[in-house]
Amino acid sequence: MPGRGTDGAPGAGTDGGAGAGTDGGAAGVPGGAPRDGAGGATDGAGADEVWSRIGAAGRAWLRGACAAVADRPERVRELFPAAGRHCGRAPLCPGDPEGLVHGRIDDAARGVLLGALPMTGAALAAEVTALYRCGDAAERRGVLRGLPRLDEPDRPDGVGDRLVPVVREALRCDDVRLVVAALGPYARRLDDAAWRDGVLKCLFTGVPLAAVAGLGERADAELARMFADFARERVAAGRDVPADTWLVLDRFPGAPAGSGPSAEPPAGSAPSAEPSAADPRPLGLADPAQADAGRGTVRPSRVRPEA
Repeated sequence: MPGRGTDGAPGAGTDGGAGAGTDGGAAGVPGGAPRDGAGGATDGAGADEVWSRIGAAGRAWLRGACAAVADRPERVRELFPAAGRHCGRAPLCPGDPEGLVHGRIDDAARGVLLGALPMTGAALAAEVTALYRCGDAAERRGVLRGLPRLDEPDRPDGVGDRLVPVVREALRCDDVRLVVAALGPYARRLDDAAWRDGVLKCLFTGVPLAAVAGLGERADAELARMFADFARERVAAGRDVPADTWLVLDRFPGAPAGSGPSAEPPAGSAPSAEPSAADPRPLGLADPAQADAGRGTVRPSRVRPEA
């Protein structure tokens, strides 16, 4: 990727931004929000909300940056990293302080910049892949959360499945912020096995499963079996079973646990019949209803601080 220049967007010194005569947004774009490079505006990463969450200076910078990227696509390489400094890094939802479920303002601003790229297909995928590979953790998260803007069902010239390798790479990393960002709407392009492994990784690391897009539609008996095995291992180790485990187990009460040591009931449980995956007793919980209080809470997790 060519070297990055300055982070200022052209014409960002006023609230009008580049090419904007009023507060109406980038040139030729009414309503304050710039258009996607190849179609209508979307809010795949909170893009609509970001305009109301940043101040006048941030809006001016973002409008100017979008206009600059639309005119010269290569400028995204210098403007993409600067989004956090100009627009802010606060969470989009106050109840989600780490931005694990709903993302942060800089994620949404970077999604807007991706949508402003006047590129399609393989060229668009190559540029976005380079932004991911050359970016820091925050920039990579912005790419992952912005992918739905580039892969809308009514956008045949989008990235398609070309960015699946980027999502797989994110799921293999140790930063839970990237793992959960990779399980957004674009993860529908992952094969079932890779998707299940990503969901289980979220459960294992304490990421709220509310952050997984399409969990209710895609969860299956195999995922329930994996969750049951995980829960049994936690009980055998004397550790608590995460409340979110029941989000899947409750839906598949007949899913059998896998074979091997992890499938054996803990000492003291009835050995006669194989329990169902959703039976709370062999998992060491008195009743799944006891976990209900924690299901809707976004719990903090351990993440490495950004540089």
